[in-house]
Amino acid sequence: MAEARLILEPEVQEIFNLIDEGKNFLLSGGAGSGKTYSLVQCIRQVLSENLNCKIACMTYTNAAVAEIRSRVSDHRLNVGTIHEFLWDLIRPYRVELMDVLIRSLESEDESSIVNPDEDFDPSVLKGQEVKYKEYTLIREGIISHDELLIVAHDMFKSHPKLCDIAKDRYKFIFVDEYQDTSAAVIEIFLDHFQQGVKKNIVGFFGDAMQSIYDDGVGNLDKYIKQQYVYEVKKEQNRRNPRLVFELANRLRTDSLQQTASLDENAPNMLNGVVIDGEIRLIYTEGPDDRLQHVKDSLGWDFSHSKENKELNLTHNLIAPKAGFPELMLIYDGDKILEYRDRIKRFIKSRKLLTDFSGFTFGQVIDNLIDNFPAEKPNLSPTAGMQQFIDLHPELYDRALAEPYEIFKRIYLSKDALIDDKKDDPDGSSKAGSKRDALIKHLFKIQHIISLYEDKKFNEFLKRTEFKIRSVDDKKRLRDIIDELREMSNASIGTVIDRADELGICRKDDKLSIFIARNRYVYDRVINVKFIEFKKLYQYLEGYTPFSTQHKIKGAEFENVLVVLDNGKWNKYNFNYLFEEAGTPSVLERTKKLFYVCSTRSKKSLVVYYRNPSQKALATAKKWFGDAAVSRLS
Repeated sequence: MAEARLILEPEVQEIFNLIDEGKNFLLSGGAGSGKTYSLVQCIRQVLSENLNCKIACMTYTNAAVAEIRSRVSDHRLNVGTIHEFLWDLIRPYRVELMDVLIRSLESEDESSIVNPDEDFDPSVLKGQEVKYKEYTLIREGIISHDELLIVAHDMFKSHPKLCDIAKDRYKFIFVDEYQDTSAAVIEIFLDHFQQGVKKNIVGFFGDAMQSIYDDGVGNLDKYIKQQYVYEVKKEQNRRNPRLVFELANRLRTDSLQQTASLDENAPNMLNGVVIDGEIRLIYTEGPDDRLQHVKDSLGWDFSHSKENKELNLTHNLIAPKAGFPELMLIYDGDKILEYRDRIKRFIKSRKLLTDFSGFTFGQVIDNLIDNFPAEKPNLSPTAGMQQFIDLHPELYDRALAEPYEIFKRIYLSKDALIDDKKDDPDGSSKAGSKRDALIKHLFKIQHIISLYEDKKFNEFLKRTEFKIRSVDDKKRLRDIIDELREMSNASIGTVIDRADELGICRKDDKLSIFIARNRYVYDRVINVKFIEFKKLYQYLEGYTPFSTQHKIKGAEFENVLVVLDNGKWNKYNFNYLFEEAGTPSVLERTKKLFYVCSTRSKKSLVVYYRNPSQKALATAKKWFGDAAVSRLS
């Protein structure tokens, strides 16, 4: 055994020292360090040293599952998504599972499952079976991905024996890309597993600096301090040239600093020496966006998107090119909702205690103008808002008639429309998604159609309620899919209704809740032609050449151009990043995103920055070097 371990890379040898001591571990590795390689080495070594044990290796994406399965084939290894793993463990316990579901529905805790109907008594589910599917119908005991995490967390928390059963079944549990994993899942493995008497090893693989999604745990710092888990750092870099990983080191907010790989055959090595590569920051001054001039100056062929990649934060300019301008306008261009926010800010700034619960939005405006006549300019739409209102008078009348208590809570963002874009069709979806329930429902409809077209019939049948029991059913199904495919010019609302009627994609609780809370938005979307959503689907699935900075984590390209554009998002601010100032949470989020973008390059990294301040230029020169920062003439 000792001799076999000598061929392992040093970090994995360190991991096995911890395993020998019965300790949980965390392998922290920067971008391009080869964490998946380390994970595979760990799995193979554990299997060779423990002939009668089972290993669970989990991640969130099916693509990652396939990658690990392709490298290790052994019946003792269970590779799957976290959701699959949790459901497999809890589903045998029907009574306890239903009790937990009912308890969550009756709870007023924000982390509980939302009851879709105030008149629905969850206790009527007693004695029924909880079912896990791609959609949610609480009245029938059907839960989906989000609800599964909630009930699983409660099951392990309240049933120590379940923790022992899991530990007894799997002596080793490995979690890939842990930073994107829900905090609830981490609590199961590192808090609730403390219960009971059985022992096992839980290992985590990932990089806190690449936690760019809001729904992930981010880091395990508190568990490291409590000594529930012990960290091993993988500091070698196998992907990036020297100048790129040295820039990345300057961006890191922890103590991990990468060095050249110990493997002379690593992709970033030439004749045993790490290549230098190239990093540059090009800036322009003035009102014009000169992105095309920058691209022309580089001489890269951007049609070869696997080699040369342009990364943008904003989707606004992409939407018209990709074919979904009306949907983008609804989600990211509604000036009436901006006017509503102006009214909300006025009420908050004046600390008004008026009960507006019985008012429409229009009545709230009238009330405020009557009581604060001198403030009418601050209670009226801005010029930009008024221009939008003049172009959409019927929409404005609709908004004025909306109950204020409902209207004030409507929240729209680009995330709800276009979160979780793939860089290519074979890419993986990220852990969780900020798409709203309406877009998710439309996505399910088109995805089901696509599965049938691609002849992926087993997957198709998993995702639809349509039952095939005869040859006639097969013929009818073909006719149904043909009908839905021919509905491109029909409205989105018509397609939703028809897919429900035909049993292809039922309207579920999440959609019903969305409609009840966002009728103003729903009524706009359902009037858009379905062809726009089909174009959006193609974009989200990576069938277009357009890329954003969020969806390239894990990818790598020869040359990378990063366009610094906040895209009107308040979650990110590149000026904060380079001026080293601003809201700490925004600054940290932006720095992590920039880190992920910068570390995609295997050869050249170029950053385009419009109108930087002198302070920002000073930071750029500190990070890139004086000679690498230049103004485009």
